Order: sequence, then C-alpha cells, then structure tokens
Amino acid sequence: MRRRGAAAVLVAAALAGSCSTDPAPDPDAGPSPTATPSPGPSTTPAAPPTPQPRPRPFTLAVAGDVHLEGPLRARLEADPATTLAPAFGALAEADLAVVNLETSVGRGGRPEPGKRFVFTAPPAALTALAAAGVDVATMANNHALDVGRGVLTGPDGTLAAARAAAAADPPLDVVGVGRDAAQAFAPAVREVRGSRVAVLGATVAGADPTADPTGQWAATDDRPGTADALDPTRLLAAVRSADRGADVVVTYLHWGVQGESCPDDRQRSLARRLVDAGADVVVGSHAHVLQGDGRLGPAYVAYGLGNHAWYTPSTTTTLTLTVRPPTAPGGRARVVAVDRAPARTGADGLPAPLRDAEAQAVLDDVRRLRSCAGLAAP
Repeated sequence: MRRRGAAAVLVAAALAGSCSTDPAPDPDAGPSPTATPSPGPSTTPAAPPTPQPRPRPFTLAVAGDVHLEGPLRARLEADPATTLAPAFGALAEADLAVVNLETSVGRGGRPEPGKRFVFTAPPAALTALAAAGVDVATMANNHALDVGRGVLTGPDGTLAAARAAAAADPPLDVVGVGRDAAQAFAPAVREVRGSRVAVLGATVAGADPTADPTGQWAATDDRPGTADALDPTRLLAAVRSADRGADVVVTYLHWGVQGESCPDDRQRSLARRLVDAGADVVVGSHAHVLQGDGRLGPAYVAYGLGNHAWYTPSTTTTLTLTVRPPTAPGGRARVVAVDRAPARTGADGLPAPLRDAEAQAVLDDVRRLRSCAGLAAP
C-alpha cells in the first residue's frame, strides 16, 4: 500500500509539470528572492531512552497478632519508640514487614456488647509499630472496634491516627478499616526494590455470631467499619484490581477457628479463590496457634502465624519470604526462599527467639502442619 501511494504521487507531479502555464523567467528581472529554507529534520541523534532498573527480589516479613495489653501497656506509656523494637528484629530487617494489629486504636468509647475480651490502645500504638520496623498493619479483625465505631472515626481515633502514621517518618500504613467499604478494602501500596507491592487486609472472624458478634462491624458504602469478607465478593474484586496495578499482591486474613492448628474448609476455599484472583502471598491469624504454610499453586500461603506480641505466653514464628517479582508482563511473583524465626511470647508480652532443640521442635511441627493444610513444600 505504501509503494502504490508513492507511485501515484509521482505520476501526479509529472502531469502537473507537462501542463504548467507559469510564465518563463525574465532574464532582466534580476535574481529571484532567496526563499527562507524550511527547517529540515534535526541531525542531532535522539537520546536513547533511560533504561529502567529491573525489579529485584525483596524480603517480605509477616508475623501474627499484636496488641498492647498487660505489661506492654506500661512499656507503651513509658516510650512508644522502644515498646516493641527490641523483639521485632526479623521484621525490622526485612524490606517490607506486615502484622495484624488486634486492638482498637484511639481514646474514649465503651466496650461493645457481647465482647468477652476488650483490647484498646492509644494512638501511640502505631508509633510503636513503626519504630519496631513494621511497614503495614492490618486492623481487619474482631477487636478493631472493641470500644465502639465512634472511636474509629473520632478526632482522636483510629482513622485520624492512621493518617498521622502514614505521614510520619518512618511511615506506617494501616489497612482493613475505613470510613466506608471502599477505604476499608483499599490496599497499601509500597515501592520495594523496584516492585510495586499491594497489601490488603480483611476479616471473616465474625462467621459465628454466637461466638463473636463482630460481623456487624462490616464497613458498607455509607458506614465505617472493617473490611469484612464473610461474603468474599468485594475482597476478591479488590484483589483483582490490585493485581492489575501491582507487581506483587499480599493479602492478610483474620480467619480460622481459635485453637485449631489445621485450617478449616472456609479458609482453604477462600485461599484458593484469592490465589485465582491474583494474590501472590496469602497470610493469616486469629487461631492464636501456628497453622501450616507452603505453596498453593503459584502463590505462598501461611494460614496461621500465631500470637506475636501478646499478654499470654504462646509460640510464634516470623516468616521472612524472599519474593521474586514477575519477570515478564502478566507473570506471577514467586516466593523463592523461606526463613522462619521461631519464638515464644514471654511474660513481658514480647517474643523471644527460640534456639537449638526448642527452635527445631517448632520447625518440625510447622512441617507436619503443612499436610493438613493441603499445601506443598517450599
């Protein structure tokens, strides 16, 4: 097509020359005025595009439930900057660290009816997490509104504290709660070693209203609350949306049956749907014990991370995952290495590393739990 068009132009030009009626130039008229030459194409070679650095593998550390009750409250009131920092080494060393903050944050309010355990902390709790090296905290859980919805939205409440924490240095992002469902399901997005990482939080802890009446805390289009995934439609849509704009999608769920080391059918079904929707890493808490972790198709799943900073002794582990971002458009991120840091939460509320035989016993238990979780080895 391009050659035929060029030939037609040449023919038209030849016909125009043979039929010209322009007068011949007058030899006494003097030289023709010099035409101003039109600028031609630049002869300066265009600068080559600046090569963009390729995303590099990064470390993602995830840990379980954190609150600031008991001895931790005295530490928080003494100095938020050192409340948790000594015990969160594996989290601080990672490129990105995520935990579940299982407490209401703010001042005032009254305990919600039907709550057996009520956890609450001042806004300084977010300062303590950031100082300890945590980058993202999910508050989609069954304690986020322990002292009422008013504390979530009040001038000295959760959302105000979260805005201040996101603007602080170092910053902390809070996910899983919001002034409406759109904000509650919105991810925190971080640039990590050239990768765009989205972190979402959601809860299904109110599945049994007789045991935990927190399903009523769900955020809606016109009501503040938690990112509730009893009906996972909105969560799955949020994961698909995050997957379109991010290289790596991390989803943190509050789910499972308390005290049970094996994930239930609801957890396993939702995990599969999240992976199909685009989640690369799925982690969770709420059972207060360790549950299995391993591969689920192209993704990595850790069903239960246990308590981390808590008022009663318990076994916990920090998972540090080395994540390789996609190497081609439309590809999936992949966890290429897993490191576990077994610990036991002591009487001071802080996790202390386990060594030698004690650490090995925890690692052996985790491997056994992989079977009932239906997950493959790393």
